[in-house]
Amino acid sequence: MSGPLVVLVGPMGVGKSTVGQLLAERLGVAYRDTDDDIVAEAGRSIAEIFVDEGEESFRAIEKRAVRRALAEHGGVLALGGGSILDADTRALLAGQRVVYLAMDVEEAVKRTGLNAARPLLAVNPRKQWRELMEARRSLYEGVATAVVTTDGRTPEEVSQVALDALELKEA
Repeated sequence: MSGPLVVLVGPMGVGKSTVGQLLAERLGVAYRDTDDDIVAEAGRSIAEIFVDEGEESFRAIEKRAVRRALAEHGGVLALGGGSILDADTRALLAGQRVVYLAMDVEEAVKRTGLNAARPLLAVNPRKQWRELMEARRSLYEGVATAVVTTDGRTPEEVSQVALDALELKEA
């Protein structure tokens, strides 16, 4: 299999970055986050890109970043929460080891505070988060090799469950 050893998908605030870094350490591979790639390339935050250029422009930038990372990176890769909205991206994830990190809205509130720094959640965050998840859950599940619930688990516990689900051994 070419591409990353593990790809993490899931909603904003679920812990993809934290769990991804732990998985990379435990597997002895590099960690990469496409959101970080986008910020580095654009020289500004994702929120600024959303505000300045709109969601459609951001999604085009994100699609290119994901395609590049899937082609170049052999370690653990975390994708932005909305990256799976693109059908071409979902097709690229076919055949990859993809872990969908899942959580319920109450856990999302605890972890993120559902604050305005998240451009898609600026007004009525709980309602918007629920609507986002209704639209995205089946897409996450559709690309996933394994689904790991993060509610009430530490990042260490989540990373262990992911390793077990993928039958990967630590380095």
